[in-house]
Amino acid sequence: MKKGSRQLQAEQTKQRIFETALKLFEKKGFDQVTVDEIVQKSNSSKGAFYNHFDSKYGIFLEKFTEIDTFYEEFIQTIPEEVALKEKILKLFQGQMQYLEHEMGKDLMRSVYTNGLIESENHYFTNTDRSVYKILNDFINVAVERGELMPEVNIEQLSMMIARCMRGNLYDWIAFGKGFDLQEESKQFIDLFMEGILKKYSPEAYD
Repeated sequence: MKKGSRQLQAEQTKQRIFETALKLFEKKGFDQVTVDEIVQKSNSSKGAFYNHFDSKYGIFLEKFTEIDTFYEEFIQTIPEEVALKEKILKLFQGQMQYLEHEMGKDLMRSVYTNGLIESENHYFTNTDRSVYKILNDFINVAVERGELMPEVNIEQLSMMIARCMRGNLYDWIAFGKGFDLQEESKQFIDLFMEGILKKYSPEAYD
């Protein structure tokens, strides 16, 4: 069905607001940008802004839907037969590269700053997101193949791996230029997964 001119105009307005806000967040920091400024810089109106976004934080949520899309597309490049540890390493590598080069440190700093604010609909704790579903699937397959013991708590292990992801990103932001996100993440998750396999592999209980 062909879109009408009003619908196209609304989509263009939303995209203009979205891109303007992200540029302002990256340049000035999330807390230093107001809705009024976003509206002014994007040549739109407050009505248009709130028609598309509930708040400034809604801009972040919109951006992070792109990350979930990235996860869903990226796992298609990981062969099904690959072992759990290698799958997690590849997912980490792809994620860190995407966030470093597509999101950038300034924007991620704003995301983490606002992530400290408690919310019922918090992005980081939303276990319905693609990354948690992917991790659950990876671990479930590993259990079915006998890489991990059947008694492993799949949801808990997924949460721990996701916590490793957040921790590496936090250190990347906190430690500055001397922190190599790709290399540090690879070393960290390699050691972490070695510990997981040692603790939960069936051979550990033979």
